[in-house]
Amino acid sequence: MAEPLFQQLEKLQQEFRGHPPVASWNPDLCGDMDLVIRSDGHWIHEGAEIQRQPLVNLFASILKREGRHYYLVTPVEKWRIRVEDVPFLITQAARDGEQILLTTNTGDVVPLDKAHPLLLKPFGDPPLPIPYVEVRAGLEGRMSRDVYYQLIDWAEPRQPSEPPARLCQMWLKSNGEEFLLGEY
Repeated sequence: MAEPLFQQLEKLQQEFRGHPPVASWNPDLCGDMDLVIRSDGHWIHEGAEIQRQPLVNLFASILKREGRHYYLVTPVEKWRIRVEDVPFLITQAARDGEQILLTTNTGDVVPLDKAHPLLLKPFGDPPLPIPYVEVRAGLEGRMSRDVYYQLIDWAEPRQPSEPPARLCQMWLKSNGEEFLLGEY
């Protein structure tokens, strides 16, 4: 039987109608907006944290990445913003059988699958390999510590099958795919 959280997330995923078609909006750059998405997931506008989650969610829905820059876009405006790491944090995970659903701090629900793969990238000081997932259209989310520990609990330890790996590896299965979660 599926976890209640998994069922709720699956229902939200089916009901959600998607995001505005920002990929097809290409207005001229209006300038730089004093908006920063901090690496801890907080959205800071003109030095103050945006407290209203619906406003953060609205901004997240019109977020676009081009190369190494991030923009808030509408059909007629394009404002460059600053993102310290990635725009989203993965704050929840739910599992039913071999399907894992992930939720971001802005309410996106994505399956861990071929279209939304888990990748290990360096983060922090000193840099350590941390899991990231593509949420949508080149926009990534970094796993929160709680979600990372939940995924480790679901992962399968394996001895390395070929060099140069010398450490035991943790593998996670979801939607018919396998993802390396880490080594120890």
